[in-house]
Amino acid sequence: MATAWYGNQSDFDGTAFIEPSTAKLAPVDPAERQYLLGQVSLMTWAFVRSMKRHLSPPDDDEDDFQTEIKARLTPSQADAIISAAHRPNRALYDLSVAIEKLPMHFVRKDAINTNLSIFEDTLGGSERLLSSPVPLFYSRHTARFLSTWLLFLPFALYEPFANSWNHAMMVPATTFISVCLFGIEELATQLEEPFTILPMQGFCDKIGGNCDEIVSWAGQGQEESVDVVRQNLEAMMPSR
Repeated sequence: MATAWYGNQSDFDGTAFIEPSTAKLAPVDPAERQYLLGQVSLMTWAFVRSMKRHLSPPDDDEDDFQTEIKARLTPSQADAIISAAHRPNRALYDLSVAIEKLPMHFVRKDAINTNLSIFEDTLGGSERLLSSPVPLFYSRHTARFLSTWLLFLPFALYEPFANSWNHAMMVPATTFISVCLFGIEELATQLEEPFTILPMQGFCDKIGGNCDEIVSWAGQGQEESVDVVRQNLEAMMPSR
């Protein structure tokens, strides 16, 4: 099986990988490489920005979303994402296409595409969180119970504050307890839809900036020739 995979050479010892006629990859234009990597960066940002818009309330930032997408992507790319019924999926597809165009070994591409499934899983989890809120009855029941309990709380505090003048300290105590309990109930309601309170726009901008920075490092620290790689492979090959 190994000989079939590596080219059906019966006397394979690993050196076929490093022959000058086959080991050297076709040269890649640095400008083209920078452009392709830039497309991966842009589509990564487009995915998270589309995801932010997808999880936001209807028409919450539609105008801003379209403005940002049109400003950073080409007209055809922007129109494809804006007109898609499921924008994050369209952006994820464009990201997969951008990765496929990269001049790299198919094994590395496969590894990157495997990691894209994490994006899809995260999107699916966020959608389930958004579309499966706590039933309204639970929230109403909690609010009604707290209101009733706090309504009768002064009767329970009347005797403990008998030493204060005219039971005056009972008022701030009841107020403090009411604010705390209703605050907890309001926090629970907000946590049902965390996407409306989290700084998601800041997350998108940070991810886009980090991707652009990583792309700017392309080619730094790499050898111009494959001779070093060839020598390292020869050193690792077992002697016959």
